[in-house]
Amino acid sequence: MLHLNVNILNAGVFGGSWRFPGTDGTASYTIEHYTSIAKKAERAKLDAVFLADGPLLDPSIAHRTGNNLEPTTVLARIAAQTERIGLIGTLSSSYNDPVELARRLGDLDYLSGGRFGWNVVTTAGAVAARNFGRTSEPEHALRYRRAAEFAAHVVASWAGRTELASPQGRPVVVQAGGSRDGRRLAAQVGEVIFSADQDLDHARAFRAEIRESATAFGRRPEDVVILPGISTVVGSTEAEAHARRQLLDEILPDAYARQRLAGQLGIALDGLADDEPIPTELLVDPDHAGGSQTFYRIVKAIIDTERPTLGQLLKKLSGGGGHRIVVGTPEQIADDIETWFRAGAADGFNVMPDVLPSGFDDFADHVVPELQRRGLFRTEYDGRTLREHLGLGLPAVPAPAAEPRAVEPAR
Repeated sequence: MLHLNVNILNAGVFGGSWRFPGTDGTASYTIEHYTSIAKKAERAKLDAVFLADGPLLDPSIAHRTGNNLEPTTVLARIAAQTERIGLIGTLSSSYNDPVELARRLGDLDYLSGGRFGWNVVTTAGAVAARNFGRTSEPEHALRYRRAAEFAAHVVASWAGRTELASPQGRPVVVQAGGSRDGRRLAAQVGEVIFSADQDLDHARAFRAEIRESATAFGRRPEDVVILPGISTVVGSTEAEAHARRQLLDEILPDAYARQRLAGQLGIALDGLADDEPIPTELLVDPDHAGGSQTFYRIVKAIIDTERPTLGQLLKKLSGGGGHRIVVGTPEQIADDIETWFRAGAADGFNVMPDVLPSGFDDFADHVVPELQRRGLFRTEYDGRTLREHLGLGLPAVPAPAAEPRAVEPAR
Protein backbone atom coordinates (compact mmCIF):
# COMPACT_ATOMS: atom_id res chain seq x y z
CA MET A 1 0.00 0.00 0.00
CA LEU A 2 0.94 3.58 -0.66
CA HIS A 3 2.15 5.68 2.29
CA LEU A 4 1.11 9.31 2.72
CA ASN A 5 2.17 11.98 5.20
CA VAL A 6 1.09 15.61 5.30
CA ASN A 7 3.69 18.29 5.91
CA ILE A 8 2.05 21.02 8.01
CA LEU A 9 4.32 23.79 6.73
CA ASN A 10 2.86 26.98 8.26
CA ALA A 11 0.40 28.43 5.69
CA GLY A 12 1.48 26.09 2.90
CA VAL A 13 4.57 25.28 0.85
CA PHE A 14 4.07 28.08 -1.67
CA GLY A 15 5.82 31.31 -0.77
CA GLY A 16 2.65 33.37 -1.15
CA SER A 17 0.30 30.87 0.52
CA TRP A 18 -0.39 33.15 3.49
CA ARG A 19 -1.75 35.77 1.06
CA PHE A 20 -4.16 33.39 -0.68
CA PRO A 21 -7.82 34.55 -0.54
CA GLY A 22 -9.70 33.15 2.44
CA THR A 23 -6.51 32.15 4.26
CA ASP A 24 -5.67 33.32 7.76
CA GLY A 25 -2.04 34.33 7.30
CA THR A 26 -1.25 34.03 11.01
CA ALA A 27 -3.08 30.76 11.72
CA SER A 28 0.22 28.87 11.93
CA TYR A 29 0.91 30.70 15.22
CA THR A 30 -2.06 28.96 16.83
CA ILE A 31 -2.11 25.35 18.04
CA GLU A 32 -5.56 24.85 16.50
CA HIS A 33 -4.06 25.19 13.02
CA TYR A 34 -2.01 22.05 13.58
CA THR A 35 -4.52 19.99 15.55
CA SER A 36 -7.33 20.60 13.05
CA ILE A 37 -5.17 19.52 10.09
CA ALA A 38 -3.95 16.48 12.05
CA LYS A 39 -7.51 15.43 12.85
CA LYS A 40 -8.43 15.78 9.18
CA ALA A 41 -5.38 13.70 8.23
CA GLU A 42 -6.39 11.00 10.70
CA ARG A 43 -9.91 10.87 9.25
CA ALA A 44 -8.28 10.42 5.83
CA LYS A 45 -6.18 7.54 7.33
CA LEU A 46 -2.82 9.10 6.49
CA ASP A 47 0.30 7.51 7.94
CA ALA A 48 1.57 10.60 9.74
CA VAL A 49 1.73 14.35 10.09
CA PHE A 50 5.17 15.85 9.60
CA LEU A 51 6.62 19.04 11.06
CA ALA A 52 9.66 20.69 9.52
CA ASP A 53 11.77 22.91 11.73
CA GLY A 54 15.05 24.71 12.15
CA PRO A 55 16.52 25.99 15.45
CA LEU A 56 16.72 29.56 14.25
CA LEU A 57 15.06 32.94 14.08
CA ASP A 58 14.32 33.24 10.38
CA PRO A 59 14.76 36.72 8.87
CA SER A 60 12.40 35.83 5.99
CA ILE A 61 9.52 36.48 8.41
CA ALA A 62 9.38 39.92 6.79
CA HIS A 63 7.89 38.29 3.69
CA ARG A 64 5.99 35.19 4.88
CA THR A 65 4.93 33.34 8.00
CA GLY A 66 7.45 30.92 9.43
CA ASN A 67 7.81 27.78 11.54
CA ASN A 68 8.14 29.23 15.00
CA LEU A 69 6.49 26.61 17.20
CA GLU A 70 8.80 23.89 18.49
CA PRO A 71 7.81 20.50 16.97
CA THR A 72 7.63 18.28 20.06
CA THR A 73 5.48 20.87 21.83
CA VAL A 74 3.01 20.87 18.93
CA LEU A 75 3.09 17.10 18.47
CA ALA A 76 2.36 16.53 22.15
CA ARG A 77 -0.90 18.47 21.74
CA ILE A 78 -1.70 16.62 18.52
CA ALA A 79 -1.06 13.30 20.29
CA ALA A 80 -3.58 14.24 22.97
CA GLN A 81 -6.27 15.01 20.39
CA THR A 82 -5.76 12.05 18.03
CA GLU A 83 -5.57 8.27 18.40
CA ARG A 84 -3.86 6.63 15.43
CA ILE A 85 -1.98 9.01 13.15
CA GLY A 86 1.81 9.05 13.29
CA LEU A 87 3.73 12.07 14.58
CA ILE A 88 7.02 12.99 12.88
CA GLY A 89 9.09 15.91 14.13
CA THR A 90 12.29 17.45 12.79
CA LEU A 91 15.03 17.97 15.37
CA SER A 92 18.63 18.88 14.65
CA SER A 93 21.60 16.63 15.33
CA SER A 94 23.90 19.63 15.00
CA TYR A 95 22.39 21.79 17.72
CA ASN A 96 20.93 19.37 20.28
CA ASP A 97 22.27 17.13 23.03
CA PRO A 98 21.75 13.40 22.31
CA VAL A 99 21.00 12.41 25.91
CA GLU A 100 18.34 15.09 26.38
CA LEU A 101 16.85 14.52 22.93
CA ALA A 102 16.63 10.75 23.41
CA ARG A 103 14.69 11.22 26.65
CA ARG A 104 12.37 13.90 25.28
CA LEU A 105 11.48 11.98 22.10
CA GLY A 106 11.34 8.63 23.87
CA ASP A 107 8.87 10.01 26.40
CA LEU A 108 6.71 11.52 23.65
CA ASP A 109 6.69 8.21 21.81
CA TYR A 110 5.64 6.37 24.97
CA LEU A 111 2.90 8.86 25.83
CA SER A 112 1.52 8.84 22.28
CA GLY A 113 1.20 5.06 22.23
CA GLY A 114 4.12 4.43 19.89
CA ARG A 115 3.35 6.97 17.18
CA PHE A 116 6.49 9.09 17.04
CA GLY A 117 9.16 9.41 14.37
CA TRP A 118 12.31 11.53 14.55
CA ASN A 119 13.42 13.33 11.39
CA VAL A 120 17.14 13.71 12.01
CA VAL A 121 18.60 16.67 10.13
CA THR A 122 22.02 18.30 10.15
CA THR A 123 20.67 21.89 9.89
CA ALA A 124 22.29 23.82 7.08
CA GLY A 125 22.59 27.57 6.95
CA ALA A 126 24.44 30.45 8.53
CA VAL A 127 21.31 31.80 10.24
CA ALA A 128 21.04 28.76 12.52
CA ALA A 129 24.77 28.87 13.20
CA ARG A 130 24.57 32.50 14.28
CA ASN A 131 21.68 31.63 16.59
CA PHE A 132 24.14 29.40 18.47
CA GLY A 133 26.98 31.90 18.58
CA ARG A 134 28.84 30.62 15.54
CA THR A 135 30.07 32.82 12.72
CA SER A 136 29.39 30.22 10.00
CA GLU A 137 27.77 26.81 9.60
CA PRO A 138 29.85 23.67 10.27
CA GLU A 139 31.42 21.96 7.25
CA HIS A 140 29.04 19.60 5.40
CA ALA A 141 30.89 16.32 5.99
CA LEU A 142 31.40 17.11 9.69
CA ARG A 143 27.68 17.71 10.15
CA TYR A 144 26.91 14.28 8.72
CA ARG A 145 29.61 12.46 10.69
CA ARG A 146 28.16 13.96 13.85
CA ALA A 147 24.63 13.02 12.70
CA ALA A 148 25.57 9.34 12.28
CA GLU A 149 27.18 9.22 15.74
CA PHE A 150 24.33 11.22 17.26
CA ALA A 151 21.62 8.98 15.76
CA ALA A 152 23.37 5.79 16.87
CA HIS A 153 23.66 7.18 20.40
CA VAL A 154 19.96 8.12 20.51
CA VAL A 155 18.76 4.78 19.10
CA ALA A 156 20.92 2.85 21.57
CA SER A 157 19.42 4.92 24.39
CA TRP A 158 15.90 4.08 23.23
CA ALA A 159 16.76 0.38 22.90
CA GLY A 160 18.07 0.36 26.47
CA ARG A 161 14.91 1.76 28.05
CA THR A 162 13.42 -0.69 30.53
CA GLU A 163 10.84 1.68 31.90
CA LEU A 164 8.42 3.74 29.82
CA ALA A 165 9.36 1.57 26.85
CA SER A 166 7.84 2.37 23.49
CA PRO A 167 4.77 0.38 22.36
CA GLN A 168 6.40 0.25 18.90
CA GLY A 169 9.80 -0.83 20.21
CA ARG A 170 11.36 2.59 19.62
CA PRO A 171 10.59 5.67 17.53
CA VAL A 172 11.00 5.48 13.76
CA VAL A 173 14.16 7.17 12.45
CA VAL A 174 13.42 9.47 9.53
CA GLN A 175 16.10 11.13 7.41
CA ALA A 176 16.13 13.68 4.61
CA GLY A 177 19.23 14.33 2.55
CA GLY A 178 20.17 13.60 -1.05
CA SER A 179 23.84 14.53 -0.91
CA ARG A 180 26.54 11.85 -0.91
CA ASP A 181 26.88 12.18 2.86
CA GLY A 182 23.10 12.26 3.25
CA ARG A 183 22.62 9.08 1.22
CA ARG A 184 25.15 7.26 3.37
CA LEU A 185 23.37 8.36 6.54
CA ALA A 186 20.04 7.29 5.03
CA ALA A 187 21.36 3.83 4.24
CA GLN A 188 22.94 3.53 7.69
CA VAL A 189 20.11 4.60 10.02
CA GLY A 190 17.11 5.90 8.04
CA GLU A 191 13.88 3.92 8.10
CA VAL A 192 11.83 6.56 6.28
CA ILE A 193 13.66 8.70 3.73
CA PHE A 194 12.18 12.04 2.68
CA SER A 195 13.64 12.80 -0.72
CA ALA A 196 13.35 15.59 -3.27
CA ASP A 197 13.17 14.72 -6.95
CA GLN A 198 11.76 16.22 -10.14
CA ASP A 199 12.45 13.23 -12.40
CA LEU A 200 10.86 9.77 -12.19
CA ASP A 201 13.88 7.87 -13.50
CA HIS A 202 16.24 9.65 -11.12
CA ALA A 203 13.86 8.97 -8.23
CA ARG A 204 13.71 5.28 -9.13
CA ALA A 205 17.52 5.11 -9.22
CA PHE A 206 17.73 6.93 -5.87
CA ARG A 207 15.33 4.48 -4.24
CA ALA A 208 17.25 1.50 -5.63
CA GLU A 209 20.58 2.95 -4.45
CA ILE A 210 19.38 3.59 -0.89
CA ARG A 211 17.82 0.15 -0.54
CA GLU A 212 20.91 -1.55 -1.96
CA SER A 213 23.25 0.50 0.22
CA ALA A 214 21.23 -0.40 3.31
CA THR A 215 22.25 -4.04 2.83
CA ALA A 216 25.90 -3.02 3.27
CA PHE A 217 24.98 -2.02 6.82
CA GLY A 218 23.33 -5.38 7.47
CA ARG A 219 19.81 -4.09 6.91
CA ARG A 220 16.94 -5.43 4.82
CA PRO A 221 16.08 -3.21 1.83
CA GLU A 222 12.35 -3.56 2.50
CA ASP A 223 12.89 -1.87 5.87
CA VAL A 224 13.53 1.46 4.15
CA VAL A 225 10.54 3.51 2.97
CA ILE A 226 11.22 6.23 0.39
CA LEU A 227 8.81 9.20 0.40
CA PRO A 228 9.57 12.00 -2.08
CA GLY A 229 8.06 15.38 -1.40
CA ILE A 230 5.17 16.43 -3.63
CA SER A 231 3.38 19.77 -3.65
CA THR A 232 -0.22 19.57 -4.81
CA VAL A 233 -2.45 22.21 -6.41
CA VAL A 234 -5.94 20.72 -6.72
CA GLY A 235 -8.86 22.03 -8.78
CA SER A 236 -12.28 20.60 -9.66
CA THR A 237 -11.23 21.09 -13.31
CA GLU A 238 -7.81 21.35 -14.92
CA ALA A 239 -8.46 25.00 -15.76
CA GLU A 240 -9.40 25.74 -12.14
CA ALA A 241 -6.22 24.09 -10.87
CA HIS A 242 -4.02 26.08 -13.26
CA ALA A 243 -5.83 29.31 -12.35
CA ARG A 244 -5.10 28.57 -8.68
CA ARG A 245 -1.43 28.01 -9.48
CA GLN A 246 -1.28 31.23 -11.49
CA LEU A 247 -2.76 33.21 -8.61
CA LEU A 248 -0.23 31.70 -6.21
CA ASP A 249 2.57 32.79 -8.54
CA GLU A 250 1.15 36.31 -8.71
CA ILE A 251 0.97 36.74 -4.93
CA LEU A 252 4.46 35.31 -4.31
CA PRO A 253 6.51 38.03 -2.56
CA ASP A 254 9.39 38.71 -4.94
CA ALA A 255 11.81 39.64 -2.14
CA TYR A 256 11.14 36.35 -0.36
CA ALA A 257 11.54 34.26 -3.53
CA ARG A 258 14.83 35.97 -4.41
CA GLN A 259 16.16 35.65 -0.87
CA ARG A 260 15.31 31.95 -0.68
CA LEU A 261 16.84 31.19 -4.07
CA ALA A 262 19.99 33.15 -3.23
CA GLY A 263 20.31 31.13 -0.04
CA GLN A 264 19.87 27.84 -1.90
CA LEU A 265 22.48 28.72 -4.52
CA GLY A 266 24.88 30.54 -2.23
CA ILE A 267 25.19 33.50 -4.59
CA ALA A 268 23.93 37.08 -4.54
CA LEU A 269 21.10 37.92 -6.92
CA ASP A 270 21.17 41.67 -6.27
CA GLY A 271 20.99 43.61 -9.50
CA LEU A 272 19.90 40.63 -11.60
CA ALA A 273 16.72 41.43 -13.56
CA ASP A 274 13.84 38.98 -13.90
CA ASP A 275 14.50 38.63 -17.64
CA GLU A 276 18.17 37.70 -17.17
CA PRO A 277 19.46 34.12 -16.80
CA ILE A 278 21.24 32.88 -13.69
CA PRO A 279 25.01 33.30 -14.21
CA THR A 280 26.02 29.62 -14.47
CA GLU A 281 29.71 30.44 -14.05
CA LEU A 282 28.95 31.25 -10.41
CA LEU A 283 27.53 27.79 -9.68
CA VAL A 284 29.79 25.14 -8.17
CA ASP A 285 29.53 21.37 -8.35
CA PRO A 286 26.75 20.21 -5.97
CA ASP A 287 29.18 18.06 -3.97
CA HIS A 288 31.10 21.22 -3.08
CA ALA A 289 28.11 23.35 -2.20
CA GLY A 290 27.43 24.44 1.35
CA GLY A 291 23.98 24.46 2.89
CA SER A 292 21.49 21.91 1.56
CA GLN A 293 23.18 20.03 -1.28
CA THR A 294 19.89 18.27 -2.08
CA PHE A 295 18.04 21.40 -3.10
CA TYR A 296 21.14 22.97 -4.62
CA ARG A 297 21.41 19.94 -6.92
CA ILE A 298 17.75 20.19 -7.94
CA VAL A 299 17.84 23.91 -8.70
CA LYS A 300 21.14 23.64 -10.56
CA ALA A 301 19.73 20.83 -12.70
CA ILE A 302 16.78 23.04 -13.67
CA ILE A 303 19.16 25.86 -14.58
CA ASP A 304 21.43 23.56 -16.60
CA THR A 305 18.64 21.85 -18.57
CA GLU A 306 16.02 24.57 -19.02
CA ARG A 307 18.16 27.73 -19.00
CA PRO A 308 15.39 29.80 -17.40
CA THR A 309 15.52 33.49 -16.67
CA LEU A 310 15.52 34.49 -13.02
CA GLY A 311 11.81 35.33 -13.21
CA GLN A 312 10.96 32.00 -14.81
CA LEU A 313 12.94 30.10 -12.19
CA LEU A 314 11.28 31.96 -9.31
CA LYS A 315 7.86 31.11 -10.74
CA LYS A 316 8.78 27.46 -11.32
CA LEU A 317 9.88 27.04 -7.71
CA SER A 318 7.02 29.22 -6.40
CA GLY A 319 9.09 30.16 -3.41
CA GLY A 320 9.33 26.51 -2.35
CA GLY A 321 12.43 24.44 -1.84
CA GLY A 322 12.46 22.58 -5.14
CA HIS A 323 10.01 19.75 -4.52
CA ARG A 324 7.94 18.60 -7.48
CA ILE A 325 4.68 20.50 -8.00
CA VAL A 326 1.68 18.66 -9.46
CA VAL A 327 -1.26 20.72 -10.71
CA GLY A 328 -4.58 19.23 -11.78
CA THR A 329 -7.84 17.54 -10.91
CA PRO A 330 -7.99 14.88 -8.17
CA GLU A 331 -7.93 12.22 -10.87
CA GLN A 332 -4.86 13.74 -12.56
CA ILE A 333 -2.98 14.02 -9.29
CA ALA A 334 -3.92 10.44 -8.40
CA ASP A 335 -2.66 9.39 -11.86
CA ASP A 336 0.70 11.01 -11.14
CA ILE A 337 1.00 9.43 -7.69
CA GLU A 338 0.06 6.01 -9.07
CA THR A 339 2.58 6.31 -11.91
CA TRP A 340 5.48 7.02 -9.55
CA PHE A 341 4.37 4.36 -7.09
CA ARG A 342 3.96 1.58 -9.64
CA ALA A 343 7.22 2.54 -11.38
CA GLY A 344 9.16 1.94 -8.16
CA ALA A 345 10.15 5.59 -7.82
CA ALA A 346 8.42 6.00 -4.46
CA ASP A 347 6.83 4.02 -1.64
CA GLY A 348 4.54 6.98 -1.04
CA PHE A 349 4.78 10.73 -0.64
CA ASN A 350 5.32 13.49 1.87
CA VAL A 351 2.47 15.71 0.72
CA MET A 352 3.01 19.47 0.92
CA PRO A 353 -0.25 21.23 0.03
CA ASP A 354 0.02 24.57 -1.74
CA VAL A 355 -2.09 26.37 0.89
CA LEU A 356 -3.14 25.33 4.38
CA PRO A 357 -5.69 24.34 5.32
CA SER A 358 -7.65 24.66 2.04
CA GLY A 359 -5.15 22.78 -0.13
CA PHE A 360 -5.07 19.86 2.28
CA ASP A 361 -8.86 19.83 2.50
CA ASP A 362 -8.92 19.38 -1.28
CA PHE A 363 -6.35 16.60 -1.12
CA ALA A 364 -8.00 14.75 1.77
CA ASP A 365 -11.55 15.12 0.45
CA HIS A 366 -10.90 14.33 -3.21
CA VAL A 367 -7.46 12.86 -3.95
CA VAL A 368 -7.37 10.34 -1.09
CA PRO A 369 -10.80 8.85 -1.96
CA GLU A 370 -9.64 8.47 -5.57
CA LEU A 371 -6.53 6.59 -4.40
CA GLN A 372 -8.73 4.43 -2.18
CA ARG A 373 -11.04 3.64 -5.10
CA ARG A 374 -8.00 2.42 -7.01
CA GLY A 375 -6.99 0.12 -4.15
CA LEU A 376 -3.76 2.04 -3.55
CA PHE A 377 -4.46 3.44 -0.09
CA ARG A 378 -6.01 2.13 3.10
CA THR A 379 -9.61 2.85 4.05
CA GLU A 380 -8.99 1.96 7.72
CA TYR A 381 -5.95 1.71 9.96
CA ASP A 382 -4.74 -1.84 10.56
CA GLY A 383 -2.56 -0.94 13.52
CA ARG A 384 -2.04 1.74 16.13
CA THR A 385 1.67 2.57 15.89
CA LEU A 386 3.67 4.42 13.27
CA ARG A 387 5.73 1.30 12.56
CA GLU A 388 2.54 -0.64 11.89
CA HIS A 389 1.27 2.05 9.51
CA LEU A 390 4.55 1.95 7.60
CA GLY A 391 4.89 -1.84 7.63
CA LEU A 392 8.24 -1.60 9.41
CA GLY A 393 9.73 -4.09 11.79
CA LEU A 394 12.27 -3.27 14.50
CA PRO A 395 15.79 -3.10 13.02
CA ALA A 396 18.95 -3.98 14.87
CA VAL A 397 20.54 -1.26 16.96
CA PRO A 398 23.34 0.46 15.01
CA ALA A 399 26.88 -0.48 15.97
CA PRO A 400 28.14 1.35 19.05
CA ALA A 401 29.63 4.72 18.23
CA ALA A 402 31.78 7.23 20.01
CA GLU A 403 30.21 10.19 21.72
CA PRO A 404 28.94 12.54 19.00
CA ARG A 405 31.70 14.96 18.10
CA ALA A 406 31.01 18.58 18.91
CA VAL A 407 30.14 21.11 16.25
CA GLU A 408 32.72 23.70 17.16
CA PRO A 409 32.27 27.43 16.53
CA ALA A 410 34.06 28.78 13.49
CA ARG A 411 37.30 30.57 14.33
